[in-house]
Formats: sequence, C-alpha cells, structure tokens
Amino acid sequence: MTTVTVSKVAAGADDLSVWPASARRLPHGGLAVGGVGLAEIADRFDTPVYVLDEGEVRARCRAYRDAFPDADVLYAAKAFLSRAVVRWIDEEGLGLDVCSAGELELAVTAGFPADRVVLHGNAKSPHDIEAALRLGVGRVVIDSPSEIARLAAAVGVGTGGAQKVMVRVVPGIMAGGDKKIRTGTEEQKFGLAVSDGSAQHAIARILGLRRLELTGLHCHIGSQITDVKPYVAAVRRMVGLMARIRDTHGVVLPELDMGGGHGVAYRPGEPALDLTALARRLRAELAASCAAAKLPVPRLAIEPGRAVTGPAGVALYRVLAVKRTGERVFVAVDGGMSDNPRPALYGVRYAPRLVGRRSAAEPRTTTVVGRHCEAGDILAADVELPGDTHPGDLLAVPVAGAYQLSMASGYNMVGRPPVVAVHDGTARLLVRRETLADFRRRDIGE
Repeated sequence: MTTVTVSKVAAGADDLSVWPASARRLPHGGLAVGGVGLAEIADRFDTPVYVLDEGEVRARCRAYRDAFPDADVLYAAKAFLSRAVVRWIDEEGLGLDVCSAGELELAVTAGFPADRVVLHGNAKSPHDIEAALRLGVGRVVIDSPSEIARLAAAVGVGTGGAQKVMVRVVPGIMAGGDKKIRTGTEEQKFGLAVSDGSAQHAIARILGLRRLELTGLHCHIGSQITDVKPYVAAVRRMVGLMARIRDTHGVVLPELDMGGGHGVAYRPGEPALDLTALARRLRAELAASCAAAKLPVPRLAIEPGRAVTGPAGVALYRVLAVKRTGERVFVAVDGGMSDNPRPALYGVRYAPRLVGRRSAAEPRTTTVVGRHCEAGDILAADVELPGDTHPGDLLAVPVAGAYQLSMASGYNMVGRPPVVAVHDGTARLLVRRETLADFRRRDIGE
C-alpha cells in the first residue's frame, strides 16, 4: 500500500523513492509506470505529456481512508481535476473540495454527488454561489464578512431550507513551504482572524440568519507542510474557539475541517508528511482538547490534494537544445513555465531523469530550462544529468501530478500538454493536447 511518509533514501541518480510505486526499470535505460514504458508514451502521445498512474492515485485515497476511518476525507480539486479523477475519487469514497463553479460543475456532470462537495474561495463570484445553490453543494465555507449577506440573500426565499456553511478561521499559526503558500496567519488574504474578533463576529451574524446553518469551523494553515506539530497546535486553538462559541451562544458545532497542505517529497531524501503520525496526533489532540473543554468530539474533515495526485504524476519532455555557457550547462526542453509555473512561482526543485536510453557518461551539473521567453523559465536548477545529454533525449520529471497542469497557461500560445492515464499495462488519453485550433476558436475579434 502506498504510504505518505518521510523519504529516508539518500539522493542518487537511480533512486526511485519519489516515483509511483509501480515504477520499474526497463532494459537499456528505460522506465515504466503503471506497466507502460515512458518512452512508448512519448512516442505515442508526443511531448510534453503528463502521465498519471491511476493505481497510485487510488492507493493514496485508500491510505487516507484507512488512516482516517471516522473522518471525512475531501480531495482538493485545485491540485488537478478531470472527469476520470472525479470517478476515481468517488469510487474510493472521498469527498471533494472545490474552489469555483467550473470545478463544481465538472465534478457534478461527471456524476459526483454534490452533497459530498465543499465550496471554498476568498472571493466567490455570483456564478460560484448560484452554481453551489442550484446543484445542492454540501457546504459553503464562508471566507469574508461580505459573503454572509450575499449567500443568505441568494438562498431561495420561501424554500424553507437553509444552506449549510462553515467559517474559515485564521488560527495564527505559520506553517508551509514558500511564504506564498502559508495561509494560517493574518498577513494573507484567506479566512477570518480570531485575534481581532473577525471570526467571532462572523459566527454571531451567521447564527442569527435562518437561511444559513452553521455546521462547523474550517482552517487551512498552509501548503507543503511536512511537520505534524502545526496541525496539532491548530486543532487546540480551533477547539478553544468552539468552546467560546458554546459559552457565548449556547451552540455546539458538530464539524471541524482542518484543511490540507500535506507535504510530499519532490526529490529523494526530502521529508514528507507522515500520514500515520498525522492521523494519530490529530485524533489524540482533538479528543484531549474536547475533553478539557467539556465538548463532544466534532466530526473531523481533512482536505488532501497534492498528497493524493502529486506523486502519481510524471511529466515527459523532449530535449530541444543543449548549450554550454562558461561552466554552466543548459538543457532546453519542449515545455516549461506554461505547463509548470511552480519553479518560477515558489522556487520548487525537481529531480528530472534521462529515460529511454542508457548512458555511460559521467553526470554533470545541469540546469533544465523551458522554451519560453523568460529568464526565469527554469524547470530544474543544478541537477545531475548524464554529460552526453543531447537533443532528442527524453527527460522524465516525477511528482508532477499536482499544481502543474492545473496552473498551466497559454503563454506563447504553446498549448497545454495532454494527460495520459496508465494502469495495468494500458495507457489511455484523459485530457487531449491544446492545439492552435483551440486558440483560433477563442479569438473571435477582427
């Protein structure tokens, strides 16, 4: 079974510790994932191309269900969403966390039950709210004071029903990777702070509205978190707030959503969040804090995204050029920041690998760059690749299943890559390649 834990394997050119569990070495330097050779996928579907191991996704869903049998596990759709992923998530018994009407409607039209969906967003549009109410979304997470009146007004007059909501609370805890993905403190755009009374004021307003039903609290302290301690501290503070709500309003909230942000290893030797330890510590702290506050233990929810699909993905690129500038070696590939903006945004580092041929050349420190007109279009800086890497070679980048294609752009009108699923020796197209014809169809002006 796939585990989410700390990678203890030393970094090495032949290390497969951050690859899908199905990754297998083939003769002559090849590599297979899901029983399908990566070189075969590149030849069949061209490059760049994203490969998603269905078995790895499903195994990670099951690992979460096993670790949290009495909690709601909601897959964070922003990591990557497609109709096939919606089906896998549904069949494995997870709920869904969405951030827009687009994600919500794709999920529902693919057959996902809307009542197992939670809608997030710090600036929900009228279309987002309309879609949530029309489709019967399970929960709406309130993120700002202005959203309360807007949502209450949109709930149908005379229907006799009420929309279930949660309040996103800023617990004042700093955690996560880059500062741009730390969301647990007041210096960012998400949620309502406890320290200045914003969260308490919003909760009081919601409790006074018949069209909104407050079911619980929500918090998300950051992304790419590899330490359990910040989650434990956040649980303690959230339970403290739930106790104050009971004392002030006489209301015991039945739900607590602790968000996601569970970190994964992108390169061998890097830490990853230990899922077993997280589940054990969260349950223990929740029980202890509730006992101290004389509160019943609320229904727990968590929202993993990256930890489900990230390690299941592989990006394949073809080398277009090799340039030596002084002591530096640049290997340019046929993709870049249009299909993976994360290195430019957050300074993320990957471990690309030559696949499709065996090289006896000594490794050389190399910077893998994209094809776009930006000096910052760097996919992997200072990595070890064979010294004879040349145009036509195939490079594979593991841990590519989250926040890459979902954040892709149309920069330079290159077109976003396709997504190919592999499972039990079979490869099938999930999302087709974006073409020049797609760009032309959108451009309707003269």
